[in-house]
Amino acid sequence: MSRIGRAPITIPAGVTVKVEDGNKVTVKGPKGELVRNIHPDMKINVEENTLTVERPSDNKDHRSLHGLSRTLINNMVVGVSEGYAKTLEINGVGYRAAVKGKNLELALGFSHPVVVEPPEGIKFECPAATKIVVSGIDKEVVGAISAKIRDYRRPEPYKGKGIKYEGEFVRRKVGKAGAKGKK
Repeated sequence: MSRIGRAPITIPAGVTVKVEDGNKVTVKGPKGELVRNIHPDMKINVEENTLTVERPSDNKDHRSLHGLSRTLINNMVVGVSEGYAKTLEINGVGYRAAVKGKNLELALGFSHPVVVEPPEGIKFECPAATKIVVSGIDKEVVGAISAKIRDYRRPEPYKGKGIKYEGEFVRRKVGKAGAKGKK
């Protein structure tokens, strides 16, 4: 039995979960509403303030879908009640970020500023010129946009310049030793 799949999900106050035909799960909360289709073989039970996910059999496909389905629903519940945020740090001389309207404008050493438009439900904040906070209710989208921003200038191993996640460790390399001893 999946340890993750059999754990019940506690539904906090102010959050409603509705399961429709074909396992279309709708979660509404104070921060917004999320809708997702869960695999039709999974059985989703909602009782008062707890939600459980059951699988029909022990075959490999159902075992792998069990924990996944439960985690996806739990991420929706946490998203509409608390929300998700990822923090990115910018290192490098002249590298900076600023919010212009809804868009994020990055100066990353290119000949032009990089402008990132937020998808629906995503908000950018810049508490400092070298810090970016990406927040929203959908964990998947917050992670995808954070990864896209990081890809504009990944941290390089020699000087550590670039965009990295907060708390990410960049393994540094020793630079070129010099040309001593060569003729």
